[in-house]
Amino acid sequence: MVTLEDVGTAAERIRDMIRITPVKASASLSRLAGGPVWLKCEHRQETGAFKLRGASNAAARLGRVAGVTTASTGNHGRALAHAARQLGLPAVICVSRLVPRNKLQAIEALGAEARVIGASQDEAFEEARRLRRDEGFALIPPFDHPDVIAGQGTLGLEILDQIPDAATIAVPLSGGGLLAGVALAVKGLRPDIRIIGISMERGAAMAASLKAGHPVEVEELETLADSLGGGVGLKNRLTFAMCRDLMDEVILLTEAEIAAGIRHLAVEDGETVEGAAAVGAGAIIAGKLRAEDGPLVLILSGQNIDPDRHAAIVRGEA
Repeated sequence: MVTLEDVGTAAERIRDMIRITPVKASASLSRLAGGPVWLKCEHRQETGAFKLRGASNAAARLGRVAGVTTASTGNHGRALAHAARQLGLPAVICVSRLVPRNKLQAIEALGAEARVIGASQDEAFEEARRLRRDEGFALIPPFDHPDVIAGQGTLGLEILDQIPDAATIAVPLSGGGLLAGVALAVKGLRPDIRIIGISMERGAAMAASLKAGHPVEVEELETLADSLGGGVGLKNRLTFAMCRDLMDEVILLTEAEIAAGIRHLAVEDGETVEGAAAVGAGAIIAGKLRAEDGPLVLILSGQNIDPDRHAAIVRGEA
């Protein structure tokens, strides 16, 4: 299991490996939500996404290994590549062909190999497992790992330091590593805080698994929130149960609602984010998320979106 103490230890361990990211008030979203809305600007993290926290914590705890590997929809792979470079380790990041080219290039720019395998994250994981089995690599999964969850939980500690009266935190929901870590940290200190998971309607694996009562496979589909793609793993050890026990609500968005969130954050708040990071704003605009009970914090989880695609969305062309 992962504990609040693990999160605190992770915060000390990765202090010099990550940035403390800022928060800012959003006047426009506050008007729409009926109460104060704060943006936790984690998209300004060193690698452009929150994933650096978990990857750094897990990699920093390794002993002697041939290298590190994982399967990723992009941001975790980039984070692990960055952590591996800091620690002087080779890295092979396995991705499916659904991962955008800009994310592959970012991984390669950090000196890691981006190995494209199959049409799903599950297929990419098979190659990562082979590297562990045959070549002695350490496999650091993107979410269902205690050190990864503890690292992501440091984001929750930061939010409480910066917005101590927060009433609700909206968390992008994929495999559940971010939500599990943040919920563990904040509810361990403030049990009254509501944790809302937000995902896309197209292929939301954790939402489907929670509805079924156990981890299930979901077809991976193209979506503006590509970082929220991928399965939760049929043998999920940690994040499924943590999301089930710690999350208060799940909200699902259409592609148009995600695009509206991207557009609003760019035009009204001056923030360039990817689809996964825009789901909180999209939910407010769609009338699915309110801030009437007190300050609402939206985690802007990443900024790694293709610039041309972002420009088209902002212009209303995509």
